[in-house]
Amino acid sequence: MKTLIVNTYDRGGAANSCVRLHKGLLKIGVSSKLLLQKQTKNVPNSEVAEPLKPKITKIKKAQKGVKKILKEFKLYSEPPLKEIPFVWKRSSNLEMFSYPESNYDITQSSGYEEADIINLHWVANFLDYSSFFKKNEKPVVWTLHDMNPFSGGEHYTELFKGIDESGYPIKRILSDFEEQEFKAVIERKKEAIKGFKNLTVVAPSQWLANEARKSEVFKGRPVHCIPYGLDPKIFAPRDKAFSRELLSIPAEKKMVLFVADSTSIPRKGFSFLKKALQKIEDENILLCAIGSNNSEIETDKNIIQLGSITDERLMSVAYSAADLFVIPSIMDNLPNTVIESLMCGTPVIGFPIGGISDMIIHEENGLLTRDISVDSLVEALNKFLAKPKRFNREKIRMEALKIYDEKIQAENYKNLFKKILKG
Repeated sequence: MKTLIVNTYDRGGAANSCVRLHKGLLKIGVSSKLLLQKQTKNVPNSEVAEPLKPKITKIKKAQKGVKKILKEFKLYSEPPLKEIPFVWKRSSNLEMFSYPESNYDITQSSGYEEADIINLHWVANFLDYSSFFKKNEKPVVWTLHDMNPFSGGEHYTELFKGIDESGYPIKRILSDFEEQEFKAVIERKKEAIKGFKNLTVVAPSQWLANEARKSEVFKGRPVHCIPYGLDPKIFAPRDKAFSRELLSIPAEKKMVLFVADSTSIPRKGFSFLKKALQKIEDENILLCAIGSNNSEIETDKNIIQLGSITDERLMSVAYSAADLFVIPSIMDNLPNTVIESLMCGTPVIGFPIGGISDMIIHEENGLLTRDISVDSLVEALNKFLAKPKRFNREKIRMEALKIYDEKIQAENYKNLFKKILKG
């Protein structure tokens, strides 16, 4: 059995999950190859796809020559822009938007030719839906990392936009132009895959699996839930005192960890955490933030920015140093950061949304707030801070291993692939 895993990048949350699965399959003896649009890491058994070269016809060449001559005599001007592109109209603080078209043909790669089964992952701006599902005759397993494969173009169809004065999320109202564009994109996706029979969908969280089942694009398709997996040797508890010394964290402080590439994305919910910490009267609390673009975080005595950390073992040190990890996302799939924290034995507080509800077992490995609000986050934080040793870190680690060990994920995929190939 030969598998081709397809992903746009090798960096980022979805890419990390994809690469981890690829390596996990190799470890259990599955022949796996990784196809990327852009590569920055040395990943075993991987290749980079080449974009299609645009076809320039004789007519186009002639038109180009005429345009050049007319410009020289000042008899030509560029036509006016008829309409502002859709992506320019969207709010800048919304998540990414992408279309189901690209100038790549993954069926031309050597990995595709060798493969028995194709495992698509995060393929935005890489997979050309129409041409791929028209050409491809091999079974496809599509692993979802967000909503884009079945949405109207958004990677998360965000329900909220901002936070009100009372600390509750503000409901997002879609504009007419957004609804029209979403509908058009969904129709293109439905048309592209309607004739393709052997398509199986996998979602890491129950929430995303249910969203896929309800969608117009994947309605009626088989949908499975297989959580992400991590290498338990990399994400493991480290000595707390050593970890704090390494990161220059005072031993006496109650360390709360926050991880995000950017605090400016409303979906990540940093504004809720920021307001919640302002309401907590505990001078001994210290917020440590990891990420590359956290300009909203003021640098003062109670906040330390650790910057961007790409080394996974150093990340395990940060989780081990923390008393608590807080994920204030108001919409999310199955965040790797939560799994990483639990594998290191560190309890987690989060809102009861998406895949976070799959991972946090209330009062066992962390706390789920009663709703999405600043006050409910304050309640949960105060409850933890009043008794910071309320959770058994060793038990948190052991329970996480039962679900998120990379071997479990790899075996689940191996069994699914075998079942599909047997028909």
